[in-house]
Amino acid sequence: MDNTTISIDEGLPLVDSNLSRKLLRSHSRDVHVLSLAFLLVFSAYGAVQNLESTVNADGDLGTISLGILYVSFAVFSLFASPVVRKLGSKYALVLGTTGYWLFTAANLKPNWYTMVPASVYIGFCASIIWVGQGTYLTSAACSHARDCNLHEGTVIGNFNGEFWGIYAIHQVIGNLLSLFLLSDGAEGSTSGTTVLFVVFLCIMTMGCILMCFLHRREVTSKDQSNDSPKSCCSFVVSVAKAVVTPLFDIRMLLIVPLLAYSGLQQAFVWSEFTKKIVKPALGEAGIGGSMAVYGAADAICSLVAGRLTSSLLSVSWIIAGGASVQAIVLLWILLKYSAAGGVLGTIYPLVMAAALGIGDGVLMTQINALLGMLFKHDMEGAFAQLKVWQAVSIAVLFFLTPYISLHTMAIIMLAALVISLGAFWILAFTVEKTQN
Repeated sequence: MDNTTISIDEGLPLVDSNLSRKLLRSHSRDVHVLSLAFLLVFSAYGAVQNLESTVNADGDLGTISLGILYVSFAVFSLFASPVVRKLGSKYALVLGTTGYWLFTAANLKPNWYTMVPASVYIGFCASIIWVGQGTYLTSAACSHARDCNLHEGTVIGNFNGEFWGIYAIHQVIGNLLSLFLLSDGAEGSTSGTTVLFVVFLCIMTMGCILMCFLHRREVTSKDQSNDSPKSCCSFVVSVAKAVVTPLFDIRMLLIVPLLAYSGLQQAFVWSEFTKKIVKPALGEAGIGGSMAVYGAADAICSLVAGRLTSSLLSVSWIIAGGASVQAIVLLWILLKYSAAGGVLGTIYPLVMAAALGIGDGVLMTQINALLGMLFKHDMEGAFAQLKVWQAVSIAVLFFLTPYISLHTMAIIMLAALVISLGAFWILAFTVEKTQN
């Protein structure tokens, strides 16, 4: 394990050229390690999440566990910023993986006494791992841009494109593993699911170990130096500051609708799309295949969008393009779509899955790049806001799903998309005007 500390506070000249080259390589290496570690952890967890409502159907244990998970995620995201500052982004990432491991292990003996505590704990771990990820990746990008004398926005976009492109492949790997290991009717058997979850635990363990090989990165700032909670009172003040302060920034307020929509569109795919479009058309066995198509489109689009990112203007147009693709799918569902037979009945859900994956790839890369560009002074706080609003919107949709129709959900999604794009374009014009 490499405990070398890399500071991004000051760009001091490096005397030794060999050391300089080593540090430059370490920035890219850390992005490769981070991306691969997340791919391993979430290849397992993503498939587990997709199977929860099926393998733990008794008493809606799986669905309720996911609802508890995202409520916990939302609550703990309020505290994530000072926790990540205290631990450091590397150790937040390492600790965060333990929640995903425990949740997967709980599925080996699923009941209310194992799943509910595991759901609460993974909510905490998810909050710190994602804030840590955004902080760590942006720190690596800023260091690489500074040391190589490159345009910072371009490097942030490239690093986010690589991370989200590799991360999105987890949908392909995890769902294909589920399809293979649960084939031939094994999905309903205890032995089949046990083998699957043991395999997932082994994959996840490799990801947890790999995370330990990241370099430490210290983000030193004036705000952070006074931020170490020495007492309960100062910790409460620190949490309140981390949660409330970003919302006094008009730029953050204008981004919040987009953050919330990014969570809504993911939950829509996980619940409404798979349950009310894919399953009726392709059957339960087709869910894995459609999600693999979704993941492949997500991965390719993330890599391409990341390479095209260089400034706020490029982010604006890329987001507009991705949002337009998702809007077409939502309008199709609302106005024209009905389950068809034959070849078209198979093709339509897969085309929709690919389009939704394109939109998700755009939103994930561009939102993270945008936060990295605009909030370098408080990266932990900015990425904590991202996860708070995503988790809240996901939890709300999970709890609403049983009570509203697919068409009503499409209307809600379209309204949220229009509002979020409107607020984002106001932000883009405001920032561009300020810079000029």
